[in-house]
Amino acid sequence: MKRTFRQLTARRTSVLPEAEVHAELRGLRSRVPHLTGSLVATVDGLVVAHDTSALEAESVAALTAAALGVGARLTEATGQGAFLELITRGERGYTATYAAGSYTVLTLMAGAQANVGRLHLEARRAGARIAALADADLDRGPL
Repeated sequence: MKRTFRQLTARRTSVLPEAEVHAELRGLRSRVPHLTGSLVATVDGLVVAHDTSALEAESVAALTAAALGVGARLTEATGQGAFLELITRGERGYTATYAAGSYTVLTLMAGAQANVGRLHLEARRAGARIAALADADLDRGPL
């Protein structure tokens, strides 16, 4: 049975292998030029791990949860299927959020010079690896 994001949020606290998630985030920074920060959060806005210095990770995680909710509703309402990713572009760069398992999301911040294709490629790969960790955690059952 496939579980949706919302079915898992209120009753789950992550015990993901923090060292492995941090290793994924550090690897992203080394593979994606102009990446300025990254974080993994639960779909209800709790920080799992982050590689950010100038931002408050808790605030970004909460905003990520809000954006995820809007993105998921938009894809559903327009018949585009399940949420996979959302990207925003501002004057100084990009913020991108990717589904990473059943109850976690990966959010990346990158400068305006970032290659968006490279950002997507590397984020999708890292998201799949984080999803494997997150879903393995889910399969272990409730805490």
